[in-house]
Amino acid sequence: MRTPIGLPHRPGGDALPIVDAHYVHGGPHEECGVVGMWAPGAPVARLAYVGLHALQHRGQESAGIAVTDGARLSLHKRLGLVSGVFDEETLLRLEGGDEADRAPRASIGHTRYSTTGSNTLPNVQPVFARTERGELMLGHNGNLTNARWLRDELSEQGVEFASASDTEVLAKLIAHAPGRSWAQRVDHAFHRATGAYTFTMLTADALVAARDPVGFRPLALGRLPGGGWAVASESAALDAMGAHFLRDVDAGEVLTITDDGVDSYRSSQASADRERLCVFEYVYLARPDSVIDGRLLYEARLEMGRALAREQPAEADIVIAVPDSAVPAAIGYAEESGLPYREGLIKSRYVGRTFIQPAQAGREESVRLKFNPLPELLRDKRVVVVDDSIVRGTTTAPIVAMLRRAGAAEVHVRIHSPEMRHPCYMGVDTGQRDQLIAATHSTDEIRRAIGADSLGYLSKEGMLAAVGGQQGARCTACFDGIYPTDVPLELDKLALERR
Repeated sequence: MRTPIGLPHRPGGDALPIVDAHYVHGGPHEECGVVGMWAPGAPVARLAYVGLHALQHRGQESAGIAVTDGARLSLHKRLGLVSGVFDEETLLRLEGGDEADRAPRASIGHTRYSTTGSNTLPNVQPVFARTERGELMLGHNGNLTNARWLRDELSEQGVEFASASDTEVLAKLIAHAPGRSWAQRVDHAFHRATGAYTFTMLTADALVAARDPVGFRPLALGRLPGGGWAVASESAALDAMGAHFLRDVDAGEVLTITDDGVDSYRSSQASADRERLCVFEYVYLARPDSVIDGRLLYEARLEMGRALAREQPAEADIVIAVPDSAVPAAIGYAEESGLPYREGLIKSRYVGRTFIQPAQAGREESVRLKFNPLPELLRDKRVVVVDDSIVRGTTTAPIVAMLRRAGAAEVHVRIHSPEMRHPCYMGVDTGQRDQLIAATHSTDEIRRAIGADSLGYLSKEGMLAAVGGQQGARCTACFDGIYPTDVPLELDKLALERR
């Protein structure tokens, strides 16, 4: 039998779900991914598992799935990759085993990289909250910039917390909000919370999905075969689950999905001139086979590469990419420049963003684990190497050195986004401003630091034109420092733990 949440109890506080613990070491990460589906009669836990696999690139520290059978919620979450957190036995338990009357009708799933709160078991999502209307589970992609203030206010009202995650703050803000419906409670949270918070929420009798009024992070709605509904951070996850992509969930929109269908509630906090979807979703974060705001990301990245070739040409023999995210842009650069595109770096498919670094290994050794050059192709060639961004510069320099050791005569680095000079407070872990190399160094200083013969970035105007849509509806704060909402003076990932 599945274990319902609610036991064991924490003295003086909400009941905590029973979960397992499994720890892995993590490399560089990005943010989070969420899925949810309402499909009575379908294997909703397995569908969530498939959807999370498709979103594994968005977070590799932990994963969790919650399900409801219409009366109670069940949860399994652990630290680790999706494939390590769930196995056949776990999914069978979530699906109700042999008890047909306990078959779940809806589920949500989450894969995480920690931007608020460390990578520990209490911070793994979905998180739990109790309300007078029953229990809820919530998984969140983003970052609340006023989480400390909200948590202090809720604590003064007697609300207790079991984690150091801003997601639990959001869940309990909704749980203790006024309103006759879940949509009204979420709308109340829209008026209180600042920052980025695209999320899926599961109750005993409803699936709720929403994007904050600014719409920093994407969310897609799809239709499952047999009449069910699905939501996911990216349309590629809907494809993996066999769902037909219908549309993007709008900024400030709350979807409540039940047996009666999908009810859409639009907050008064939302307006077209407020929307600021993160442009870095197009540059790097989302999969190239996803569609966001009507634009296939593969095509957007191709156009970024073409624009980069026009703005930053190079006298060279071949174009290569830093795989995998920069491949479409490198192809676009080659097409526009008339240079041949070649695979100069081969990426290990078994060394991802979560490999355990060898003892005493530096960044260069880590890069060698992940990439292997082709000397026969690179020898005596003037090489243009295209990458999506330079954050700290500590990965680019070893790649340039690797290409030179492989025999490249010249290495010209081209970046299909502008200089990243400002930290992200909206769910991407970029570090503080003094850790961003472009915030403290000129382009030529960066070129010398990474050992390249030349360095060129795509302009913000070129990037936005490649993305398409309304240019004013994109968040470009990491490039220009213009934040669409209030941000803290300092980026402190562990602020809630210290409290």
